[in-house]
Amino acid sequence: MELLSLALGSLSDAWVLILQPATLGYLAFGVVMGISIGIFPGLGGIAGLSLMLPFMFGLEPVYGLALMIGLVAVVPTSDTFASVLMGIPGSSSSQATVLDGFPLAKQGQAARALSAAFSSSLFGGIVGAAFLTIFILVARPIVLMFQSPELLMVAIFGISMVGILAGRVALKGLAAAGLGMMIAMIGEGPFNGEPRLTSYDLPYFLDGLKLVIVGLGIFAIPEIIALLRKGQSINERETLGAGWAEGVKDWWTHKWLSVRSSLLGVTVGVIPGLGGSVVDWIAYGHAVQSTKKKERFGSGDIRGVIAPESANNAKEGGGLVPTLLFGIPGSGSMAIFIGALALLGQGELEPGQQMLTEDLDITYAIVWMLALANVLGTVLCIALSNPIAQLTNIRFVLIAPFVFMIVSFAAFQSGQNLLDLAALMGIGLIGILLRRFDWSRPAFLIGFVLAKPVEQYSNNAYQISTFRMDQGLQAVLDYLLSPIVWVLIAITLLSVIVGIRQAKNIQAEGEVPAGLKRPPFIFLITLLIFTGWFMVEMYTIPDYAWVDAVFPVVISTFTFGCLLGLLALMVLRPEKDLIFADRELEVDENQHSFWGTLGWFAGLLVLTSLTGFIIALSVFLLCFFLIRARESLSKSLIYSFSGLGFMLFMGRLLNRDFPPGLLQEFVNLPWPLT
Repeated sequence: MELLSLALGSLSDAWVLILQPATLGYLAFGVVMGISIGIFPGLGGIAGLSLMLPFMFGLEPVYGLALMIGLVAVVPTSDTFASVLMGIPGSSSSQATVLDGFPLAKQGQAARALSAAFSSSLFGGIVGAAFLTIFILVARPIVLMFQSPELLMVAIFGISMVGILAGRVALKGLAAAGLGMMIAMIGEGPFNGEPRLTSYDLPYFLDGLKLVIVGLGIFAIPEIIALLRKGQSINERETLGAGWAEGVKDWWTHKWLSVRSSLLGVTVGVIPGLGGSVVDWIAYGHAVQSTKKKERFGSGDIRGVIAPESANNAKEGGGLVPTLLFGIPGSGSMAIFIGALALLGQGELEPGQQMLTEDLDITYAIVWMLALANVLGTVLCIALSNPIAQLTNIRFVLIAPFVFMIVSFAAFQSGQNLLDLAALMGIGLIGILLRRFDWSRPAFLIGFVLAKPVEQYSNNAYQISTFRMDQGLQAVLDYLLSPIVWVLIAITLLSVIVGIRQAKNIQAEGEVPAGLKRPPFIFLITLLIFTGWFMVEMYTIPDYAWVDAVFPVVISTFTFGCLLGLLALMVLRPEKDLIFADRELEVDENQHSFWGTLGWFAGLLVLTSLTGFIIALSVFLLCFFLIRARESLSKSLIYSFSGLGFMLFMGRLLNRDFPPGLLQEFVNLPWPLT
């Protein structure tokens, strides 16, 4: 009764926080931003939250949470537009929706498909919020028992699962997670301050790479480049057709499928690290397996829309469980969410036990803001369907420079250093190659986020174990191998076994053709060289700072082993094997060269280093619209001035500076050129 009383009191306080006009305003703004991001294929919640990160510094915690929850909640709803209207997954969580949603649109039933999808998304989001409300009550006493060994096992469980289930080749997923962890360990060691893969001559890397740069580089940059190379509009159809009421009826007819899929989404969301790249395929597979009439799946069966859309919204509620209670990201977007929490207010919000004790009202506020955002997002998506459908007729070449402009601005705000832009391009190139060769980018990002917590938990467990040795070996074993740890070990082993069997059915990056050995082989050799160099560098760390070297050596050795395993498979298997996946074989998809497209954005960064961001952006926008978009001079000037005006407005509104260049060291220029 005491627990129930505490929960009801906290829930009441949560609604007081939610119903503040300012909170609702931030929530609505987040929903609008989520819709805006979701309609562009490939960006998704990870890129959206990454763009938001620089603006979270010092923001009132409740307001910042409302902004992020609004965005996170609605992206799995709004990304349906791209999946249905053009057959391109709006994000990793809407891949399966394409299989039947796009055929329905080609049959003139786009409105029916969208309506069923939105209804399913709304239901799934509410199920996720309800589950989290109940789960918090049940899990609270258990979570409060978690110490470093238990938290370490949760983190290991998350890493193992994301590695296994994030792609069709298990070793690729594991290696990607390991590479993300290695990148996260660049900088000063957390215990003795020993530089790792850097030196005091390279001060930029001493603080490590920022999450916002890695998130944008791994996800946003590759998708922008990919869409630009295709040289097409987002949608070629002008109308949605009829069938809005029919779509709602379809959902009601198959409501129990929606219930089952929502529960599947919640369950997968709870598993640390999996997220959207898995849940929609699991739900879609369930829809196919649970019906006798399977012949229409893949050619326009409405059940193929209802199942994944119910699951991908429900998983956001489930994903908040490990995120809030353990500090372990439930998905790629939740990884960014954790980073944002530390920026809010004075840094008083911290995932873990605190969210169940001192900040229980905040926790419940997050839960029910998620539900409200789903309702508002669904209503807005339905209301704005026709205008959005018209917006997607715009050529992406007219949108891309504005998106890259915002991405560059957001990356610079993470450290206020010109090298932030160089790092963005470097990580972006890694993201492009991972996407090209079908390596799991969510696995890479989650490995990056979990690296530091795992290293901290490992060291804490070792230190406490050493201290308890005075009490005997049994005291150490009781601490390290508690009943909770044994349960987590069993779950991890079982999940890995099941995951290995299912990995071949998971298309984390969609269907990717194979046919040539050389490019994937060269990429793998490059990763082997980098990993080997990383290992050698860690062995050079002095003995007095050995604690800063142990974890990097273990992770790099593991990653090197995975890469050697992949090398052996590449030697033994034929060219057509999926291990040689390469998007460059999609010759009909790309109308423009890779280096030519990348060169435009590289040129913006080089010019920024010479003249500063605003001058460089002016030249970049005008030249891009004139040459690449082939617009008239008058339209190019209008588009360019619009982009510059937006940037200046954002800079003034947020009181942010723009990246300076070499010119600013010799000439004293006024804002915004300084």
